[in-house]
Amino acid sequence: MNTMLSLPKCGLLAMLISLASAAALAASPTPKLKLQPWSHPQQLSFNALGFLPGAATTERLASAREGLFLLDEQGRELTRLEGAFDGLDSRALGANVLVASLDNTRQQATLVSLDPKKRQWGRPLYLPPRDFPVNGLCLYRDEASNLFVFLVGEEGKGEQWLVGAGEHLSATAQRVRGLPLPPDAKTCQVQDDSQQLFVNEERVGWWSYPASSEAETVRVPVAMHAPFGDIQHTAGALATVSGGVLGLDPKAAQLHLYQPDGETWTPRAKLSLPGLKEPESLAARRTKTGIEVLLRDDDDGRLYQGELDWQPSPVPLAPVLPSVAAIAQSEPVARQGDAADDPAIWVHPTTPGLSRVLGTNKKQGLLAYDLQGKLLQELPVGRLNNVDVRANFKLGTQTVDLAVASNRDRNSLSLFSIDRANGELREAGEIATSLQEIYGICLFQPADGELYAFANGKDGRFEQYRLSAPDGLVQGQLVRQFSVASQPEGCVADEQRQRLFLGEEDVGVWAVDARADQPATLSAVIKVGPPLHADVEGMALYQAKGRDYLVISSQGNDSYLVLDAEPPFAVRGAFRVGLNATAGIDGASETDGLEVTSVNLGGLWSQGMLVVQDGRKRMPEQTQNFKFVPWADVAKALHLP
Repeated sequence: MNTMLSLPKCGLLAMLISLASAAALAASPTPKLKLQPWSHPQQLSFNALGFLPGAATTERLASAREGLFLLDEQGRELTRLEGAFDGLDSRALGANVLVASLDNTRQQATLVSLDPKKRQWGRPLYLPPRDFPVNGLCLYRDEASNLFVFLVGEEGKGEQWLVGAGEHLSATAQRVRGLPLPPDAKTCQVQDDSQQLFVNEERVGWWSYPASSEAETVRVPVAMHAPFGDIQHTAGALATVSGGVLGLDPKAAQLHLYQPDGETWTPRAKLSLPGLKEPESLAARRTKTGIEVLLRDDDDGRLYQGELDWQPSPVPLAPVLPSVAAIAQSEPVARQGDAADDPAIWVHPTTPGLSRVLGTNKKQGLLAYDLQGKLLQELPVGRLNNVDVRANFKLGTQTVDLAVASNRDRNSLSLFSIDRANGELREAGEIATSLQEIYGICLFQPADGELYAFANGKDGRFEQYRLSAPDGLVQGQLVRQFSVASQPEGCVADEQRQRLFLGEEDVGVWAVDARADQPATLSAVIKVGPPLHADVEGMALYQAKGRDYLVISSQGNDSYLVLDAEPPFAVRGAFRVGLNATAGIDGASETDGLEVTSVNLGGLWSQGMLVVQDGRKRMPEQTQNFKFVPWADVAKALHLP
C-alpha cells in the first residue's frame, strides 16, 4: 500500500481562507510559557516523561535506564518497575493506568498496568520481537474503547497492534496492520478524540495520519521544515491536547504550537525555551487555565515543568456512531486488490442452519460460504460484480433456487441454479445485455411468480429482463429501460410494495415502480449529504412483521445507514462494523456490497444476519472478505423496535 500525500487546497478561495485564518491568529495574543526546574532528588537519567492520566492527578510517569517510575509532583519516587526502558505513553485502564514503553534489555515493546493507589505494577505484556529496530511507540484508544499501540521503526516501518479492550489489557497482542511511515521517524502521539496519529520526520516536518484501524493510509502535513514551513532545524518530540499539537525543535530550542484549520494545520505560535540547550522529551495536558507541560533538556538531563496559557478552541468532531461487531467472517478471497464485492444470502428451505452466503470475486467468479465463513464452493466463471438470489425458479421441469450475477467480462447476466436440498451451485446459463459496462444487478419476484432482473451500467442505464426457462434453457426478455444521470450500482427490490430502490453513487437513493408495465418515474429517498456519504454502494431490505428497513452502505465514511423502507423513509440511524477484540475479527470499511435477511438462521442469527463486504482486511492483513453480523446487535445499537 502506498502512502498518499494530501496537501492543502490550492484554489483561490482556499488560499484566501488560509490567509484570513493566519491573519486572525497573528492578531491574537501570543501564548506565554512559564518554565521552572523540576526537582528529582534521585538524579536518575529519565529519558521520557508523562502525566498520570486523569484531570485531578498530580503524579507523573517516567522511563529510564533504571526502570519505569511513578513520581509525585516534586519528582520523588513512589514506585518503580525494574528494568531498562526508553520512551513512554499511557492511557487510563479502568481504575488503573496502562503504560507503554520499550524494554531495552529485551528489545521489545512492552505494556504494563499500574495501580496508582496501591502503587503496584502488573505483569508486563510484551509484543513479539520485530524484524526492524523500534524507535518509538504511542497508545491510542478508539471510539469503541479498543486499545492499540503504534510502533515507529527504522526505514519507514510502522505497525498498529491491538492490546486491550475496555478496561482490560489483552492476554496477547494482535498485529492489526502495517503502516508506512517516514524513513527517519522517531516518535509519535495520538489525539484520541480526533483519531489522528502524529509522527515526526526529523529533517522534513510533522505529519498527521488517520489512527483508526480501518482508515485509509493517507498523511497530511502539520508543519514543514523551512523554506516550506516554520521549522528551523529539526522536527522533534510531539505532544497532543484536544484541539492542538505541540512540537519541539531541539536544535533551535523552540516549542511550536499548531491548531487545525479545516483539513490543514495552522501555526499558532513559536516560543523560545531560554535556558534549555536541547529539549527532547515533551508531555502536555490541558488544565482549566491552559496547558501543563513537562520537558527534559538532553544537554544536561535536567527536567522542567510549566504552564502554557493557551486554550485551543474546540474542534468540531464527527459524530461517534454506534459500533457492532462481526462474530464470523469469510475466508479471504483468492485474488489480490479490489476483488470481493457483493454478497447474497441463500436460505435453506427446511434447515436454516445449512444456509449459505454467496459472494462475488470480481477477478474470479462466484463463491459460496457456510454460516461460519468456510469456503464451500467456487465457480471461476469470470469477473462477477453483483449477485442476488430468489427461490422457486422453474428450470424446465425442475424447481430450483436461482442466483444471478452481473458478468463484467461479457456484459451479461450469469445464472446459477441452487440445489434446494444441499445448496450446491451449478452454472445454469447466460443472458446477454446491451449494456456497454455492466455493473449492478438485483432481482424482483412479484406475487405472480415471474422473475425479473434489473441490470445497470456505468453510464446510468437500467435494463429490466423477464427471466424464464420453460424448456430448461434460461432466456431473458428485455421489458423496460430507464436511466439515471450518473453511475449507479446497488439496487434492491421490495416485492411487498413492488418498488425498486436504486443507488446513484454520488447523488443518493431513488425509488421507482418495479413493475415492467409502469412508468419509471424516479422519486428521491435520500440524498448524499449527512448522514449518507458518497459513494452510495450496496443496499438491502430487512423485512419482518411490519419492521421494514432499507440498509445502505455509506462508503464515504465507512458506515451503514438504516431507513424505514416506506415513505417518508425516516432515517433510523447509522452504525459501523467495528473490531471484535475477543474473536480477533477486524472491522469493515470501504464496503461495496451488503445483504441482510430477517430469517431465523439459528443461534446468534435468530433475528437474522447482515453480511458486508470488507474492503480493507486487517488483523491480519489479507485479501478482502465478508463480515457476518447478527441483526440483533444492529437493532440493539440503533434502538430499533
